[in-house]
Amino acid sequence: MPITERTPQRLIAKSGSTTLILSKETGNASLQRKLFNFWKLKPSEVALPDIADVTVDAAVDRASGVAICSTMLVMRTGVGWRLPCSDKKDADELANAIREFLGTT
Repeated sequence: MPITERTPQRLIAKSGSTTLILSKETGNASLQRKLFNFWKLKPSEVALPDIADVTVDAAVDRASGVAICSTMLVMRTGVGWRLPCSDKKDADELANAIREFLGTT
């Protein structure tokens, strides 16, 4: 999930039809998604202090044997946001960037 904007006040990462926006100006995190790349789904929002953890999940597709990696934002309520990444390196870089932005490194 490439980072498209990275400033001290804002972090935006986009992959396909999923966009994550972290903003210190508003104090919120927003996850925007599209279904089939043209139907916008209602954005999910959470306050930045409600993000409890940032993890990297790796799984293996049983049919093809390909590793599937994603970055997960885990909220204090137990809700998780999955952010698709192209590979483990990409997922690790995004997780580290989010942790640095939130000041949890």
